[in-house]
Amino acid sequence: MTTASPRWFKSSYSNNGGNCVEVAANLVVTSGVVPVRDSKRPTGPALNFPVDAYASFVSGVKAGWFDNT
Repeated sequence: MTTASPRWFKSSYSNNGGNCVEVAANLVVTSGVVPVRDSKRPTGPALNFPVDAYASFVSGVKAGWFDNT
């Protein structure tokens, strides 16, 4: 079991419009998960994604799979 605390950060692409998520990538090695939370609710719940699932999601975003064009 780990006692590491999440270190939350927002993307540098975030325009501070209120629709942001924060991730805590520092838990990847110790816990094997990437926690994600709503930046408007920092004390609210976080979703913990397995590393491979989160990596697939990021790859899909970079590839444009979720673009609304």
